[in-house]
Amino acid sequence: MSTSPGKADFSPPPAGAAPVLRAARQRPSLSGALIAVASVAIPLAIWWGVAVLVTHMRGVPFPTPLDTYHRLVALLQGKLLVDFTIYRHLGDSLRRFTIGFSLAVGLGIVSGLLFGWSRLLERLSMPTVTVLQLIPGLAWVPVAILLFGIGPRTTIFMIAVTAFVPIVINTTAGVKSVDEMYLRAARMMGADERTLFLRVLLPGSLPHLLSGLRVGFASGWRVLVAGEMVVGTGTGLGYSIMQSRWTLDYCGAFVCIAIICAIGLIVERFILLPLERRTVERWGLARAG
Repeated sequence: MSTSPGKADFSPPPAGAAPVLRAARQRPSLSGALIAVASVAIPLAIWWGVAVLVTHMRGVPFPTPLDTYHRLVALLQGKLLVDFTIYRHLGDSLRRFTIGFSLAVGLGIVSGLLFGWSRLLERLSMPTVTVLQLIPGLAWVPVAILLFGIGPRTTIFMIAVTAFVPIVINTTAGVKSVDEMYLRAARMMGADERTLFLRVLLPGSLPHLLSGLRVGFASGWRVLVAGEMVVGTGTGLGYSIMQSRWTLDYCGAFVCIAIICAIGLIVERFILLPLERRTVERWGLARAG
């Protein structure tokens, strides 16, 4: 049916078009579901293949995904792992990480905002931050032991100093990336320095800041496990992995590794990444198309 020029055609689609449109809408969701399943199935299949191959060639019982699952169920039911329950190890690891990462977030955001705001502070402080960036997380072990001795505070310090660096660098870059036009407009409207700082620079730096949080979280989470393995805190997931080798409890070690991966993946995919995307969309920085 023809329509006159300039008028929109609001007539219903032809009789056979509805199934086609419905299939077109369902195709992305079906494709996404298949990709999600494959992203889990492929690593599990590789893990299983490696386990079978190592067990056959070396005669060493390499834990399979099914073996690890059975051990996880037993640990969740209260069976001990290195003298404590899995809940105690997980709780202590999360507590240390929360304290260390919170310190890094607080100090990193405040420092980044100040460095981005003041050219003098940036020139004085950023060379030190750059040097800290070059130091691997585990290289802080002797420094942390000298400062705090053997104990949880050593691991907390290593988490804080490792996560601090990407947060402060990204926050500084975010503040400096704010368009000068917005600053001039705010000043013309009578905004004082405090309002300018809180209402323009801080919101404008959020996309970079959240990117820094993602990188800082990943760095701090890795250092948590490594710190617990090296320093020997008595509890924790990293400590359990290290101690499991002495009792040949490799299934227990694999359970801890699986928990570490699961927590990191959940925080990254379901908290930090969606938060960053929404922030970028909110401030109009998403790419068109």
